[in-house]
Amino acid sequence: MSEFWLISAPGDKTNLQAWERMNTVTSKSNLSSNSKFHIPDLKVGTLDALVGLSDELGKLDSFAESIIKKTAQYIGEVMEDSKDKVQENLLANGVDLISYLTRFEWDMAKYPIKQPLKNISEALAKQVTQIETDLKTRSAAYNNIKGNLQSLEKKTVGNLLTRTLADIVHKDDFVLNSEYLITLLVVVPKSSYVQWQKTYESLSDMVVPRSTKMIAEDAEGGLFTVTLFRKVMDDFKAKARENRFMVREFYFDEKELKCEKEELMKLASDKKQQYVTFATDLPKHLSLRNGFVVPTDSCELHLAHKTEGPLLRWLKVNFSEAFVAWIHVKALRVFVESVLRYGLPVNFQAMLLQPNRKSVKRLRDVLNVVFKHLDEVAAASLMDPGMDIPGLQLSNQEYYPYVYFKIDLSLLD
Repeated sequence: MSEFWLISAPGDKTNLQAWERMNTVTSKSNLSSNSKFHIPDLKVGTLDALVGLSDELGKLDSFAESIIKKTAQYIGEVMEDSKDKVQENLLANGVDLISYLTRFEWDMAKYPIKQPLKNISEALAKQVTQIETDLKTRSAAYNNIKGNLQSLEKKTVGNLLTRTLADIVHKDDFVLNSEYLITLLVVVPKSSYVQWQKTYESLSDMVVPRSTKMIAEDAEGGLFTVTLFRKVMDDFKAKARENRFMVREFYFDEKELKCEKEELMKLASDKKQQYVTFATDLPKHLSLRNGFVVPTDSCELHLAHKTEGPLLRWLKVNFSEAFVAWIHVKALRVFVESVLRYGLPVNFQAMLLQPNRKSVKRLRDVLNVVFKHLDEVAAASLMDPGMDIPGLQLSNQEYYPYVYFKIDLSLLD
């Protein structure tokens, strides 16, 4: 993305000539790309109202920016499998953000210009606040699914001592429903395979001969079954531990294992569906299996048509809404500050500059020289930062002879 400067200066003849000079110099020297930023004739109201609104808009500006950033970050999280496509999903009114900015048009339907500025500001604040509230609700639901899935997925990784065995063991590996016999699972280090085969039958009495087999293996060791009489189980466990063979506390329960598998699949599906769902309204000769469209009469596979999931769809729509609202807040700030700075009647020209990253300081110097006549005191302090000029109060908001606000799209990278 990029950084933009939204500036304004009085629109009288002298300053329009200054605009042309600035535009010519910056364009020829490749300091910035410039475009006029059109702000309609809004209702001014009283001076006191403008001063109060100036502070409110500053807070709303920061708030809207934070919501845009959160929404963009969440789009990135939901699209974790398609990170390279996140930027193309960050749109405003259906176009990329730079195009929207450089061709900005006030939305007369959403924010009628005949109403007081405070009403417009309150409408924008209400809109952004609602997006924040909805985002919290939707993100909490998604995070709950994601958290539960991660908890279950953690059980599927790790070594054979700790990981779930639901996807490893099978009914045929166990002696089931026996009053006397039981099958245990033992984790044996790789270096001890030979020792296990030689000694497991003699670790205790009543071990069924030749009852062991390896059913799984990882980098550290293997998972072996062994069948013995129930009454020697505790003795066998103790002797196995002495020989560095670790018995897993596991008893085969087909229903429980099935529930665990189904829960994992359901959570994975729920999470995926928030991002992308597969079309299921298919012709009769096609069916859907595991995300693939399968012709009923053949084994040929075709990818199913993909549609956006509800969460991603909501995020994209509301990112656009929040971004559009944010730029209208910027436009309001330019209008209010221009009236407060340059006075009545309302007559100023706003322009959007996209600085060349390598020429930011030079561009700032050019602007200060071209518009220094707007505020000689501030211009003097900018040209010589060491000067102590009584009465000049510089706040956290950067101050220049002209009205200036930054629009930083790099926060969305």
